[in-house]
Amino acid sequence: MKKLILVFFLSVVGMLHAQYDNITLPLPKKAAYPFSQVEPSIYINPKNTNEVIAGSVMNDYYYSTDGGKSWVSKSIYSKWGVNGDPVMLIDTLERYYYFHLSNIKGMPLVGGIVSQHSKSINGKFKYQGHTIANGKFHDKHWVALNQKNNHVYMTWTQFDAYDSEDPKDFSNILFSKTEDGGLTWSDPVDISAIPGDCRDNDLTAEGAVPTIGPNGEIYVSWSRNDSIWFNYSIDDGKTWLDRETFVVTQPGGWVFDIPGIYRCNGLPVTICDLSNGPNHGTIYVNWADQRNGIDDTDIWLIKSKDGGKTWSEVKAVNNEYTSKGHQFLTWLTIDQTTGYLYCVYYDRRKHENDRDTDVYLSYSTDGGETFVDVKISESPFKPNPKIFFGDYTNISAHNGVIRPIWTRLHFGQISLHTALIEHKDLPKE
Repeated sequence: MKKLILVFFLSVVGMLHAQYDNITLPLPKKAAYPFSQVEPSIYINPKNTNEVIAGSVMNDYYYSTDGGKSWVSKSIYSKWGVNGDPVMLIDTLERYYYFHLSNIKGMPLVGGIVSQHSKSINGKFKYQGHTIANGKFHDKHWVALNQKNNHVYMTWTQFDAYDSEDPKDFSNILFSKTEDGGLTWSDPVDISAIPGDCRDNDLTAEGAVPTIGPNGEIYVSWSRNDSIWFNYSIDDGKTWLDRETFVVTQPGGWVFDIPGIYRCNGLPVTICDLSNGPNHGTIYVNWADQRNGIDDTDIWLIKSKDGGKTWSEVKAVNNEYTSKGHQFLTWLTIDQTTGYLYCVYYDRRKHENDRDTDVYLSYSTDGGETFVDVKISESPFKPNPKIFFGDYTNISAHNGVIRPIWTRLHFGQISLHTALIEHKDLPKE
């Protein structure tokens, strides 16, 4: 009887921790097309965690003033066009940024990355500037903020000619920065000595995500040719290593197939611990690959405690990595007040078929040595391989407030969701 009571008690505890309120973000009335709300970005205001902003393809903007319980949505515009890949940011002056790809007179991706910001959360965005417009294609950008001086650093992929099979055409990782809120940008610098091809595939250099170190270092990693590469600057982006360094293999490459998904990648996310915790200064790189086989995609983590000179052994993030199944489209963030890591991804561990998909959060309080997995979606969804699903999820965390964001594609219907999660409510190990 005591055993039965114990089992019942543990089951109740598990159920209490198994559900977090899922909030649907409303589609703007002037959304570019009905299958938008993919490739989302989300950001919590560190000065006021009740303020949360988000963006999704193509030109959707969302904001919440009650911690994500309710949202207002709208569409944004630019004289350079808005062509998706939104990246959200809030600096220490509480300027609300929306970075996006350009679309000049029907020529998408050739106008560089456009910077807009608003001085209020309600999104009265004003065009600030753009990184480059040289006739080449620019894609997959991301940004990082230096909290000490409000400099914003951006990295992205430049294609000589997108989807070109010409061996003379290359892809490279570029870097640029702004010191004045996006009005002007430094001349882009190629930080990848080893170029990739232009096929937007495993041999392409792609997925550069910058992060800031404790002394203003700029760290960047990206994928190319079944491997993850790394470069850094210690002088505010003026100089970089002459040649990027190898981090870890990515068996099978960064492009792989997931049943029911239009396309999928395992591009890396790089973050650095700026907290006053025991892992201060540690760099983390998170990605997905199929090293365990094409029917077993998993989420991985590697870290460096010496500025990227040496790297740890690879750690599995999802605790189901020893069994077949798919975990994919990962994103990692860190709560800089605690140093805790939070990773969001899609997961099929609970389903025998190859389509039903849940959303999981894995978190670590010990510098990525161990993770706890938590299902955060209220119900599974069934994707459609004929409908574009986007290339990533996203997540933001600050002072114990955690806000993941993901796309749900159920029987042909696209929708965008977050979950209301507080660290204190997460199950313990």
